[in-house]
Amino acid sequence: MTPATLTSTGVPPAARRTTHLVLLPGMDGTGQLFAPLAAALGPAFTLQIVRYPVDRPAGYADLVSMARSELPRDRPYVLLGESFSGPIAVTLAAEAPVGLKALVLCCSFVRSPHPWMAWLRPLVGWLPVKALPVRVLAWSLFGRASNAAWRSTLTRILAPVSPAVMRARLRAVLAVDVSPAWAQVAAPTLCLTAAEDRLVPAAATRWLTSLRPGVQVVDLPGPHGLLQVAPHGAARAIQAFVSSLAK
Repeated sequence: MTPATLTSTGVPPAARRTTHLVLLPGMDGTGQLFAPLAAALGPAFTLQIVRYPVDRPAGYADLVSMARSELPRDRPYVLLGESFSGPIAVTLAAEAPVGLKALVLCCSFVRSPHPWMAWLRPLVGWLPVKALPVRVLAWSLFGRASNAAWRSTLTRILAPVSPAVMRARLRAVLAVDVSPAWAQVAAPTLCLTAAEDRLVPAAATRWLTSLRPGVQVVDLPGPHGLLQVAPHGAARAIQAFVSSLAK
């Protein structure tokens, strides 16, 4: 994996005061869907995107190790886990790595968002994941905002991701439970939720807050792909949260 550092101006990051935001991507693992958020966040942030392999199946434990190896060791940072990567971000935050200032979860979970589907895990290997119509995938992710442009973007981003990789990640989601690690996280935490999320139910957020009542929850209008469809609202929430850390 190769980290990518993004900034919204041509001014070198070292020349101004910035917040370094480490982004862990959704199930596609490519990080390409962070582009709208990168455009919305402004010059107060530099973004480092951790990317997962597109050709090598791996479960949560292996992905945690990969992400851990890319955490900054020379600067403070905020860690954001989107959707699939929430359990990875939580596991890392529970380790209290040097430099971690805060944790942000977006449309995510710490245990399988649909526990009743656990019985499907042995069958995941048979799923024709590449045969699932992109229209259905886009509707699930982008809701009412789904259109030809989003479907085209999704098709392009998912093209290099092997079916075996997607099956491994889906299998991991069906079995995950990092609730003990979540309860141990000491870093200030923001949970962004989407009012029209079709993939992660409100019950997942209620579980989060039952274990850590002090976390900040911001519910925003939009679908599961909140950082893609409503990046400006998400950016404002992240900016306000980061600003509150300095008070």
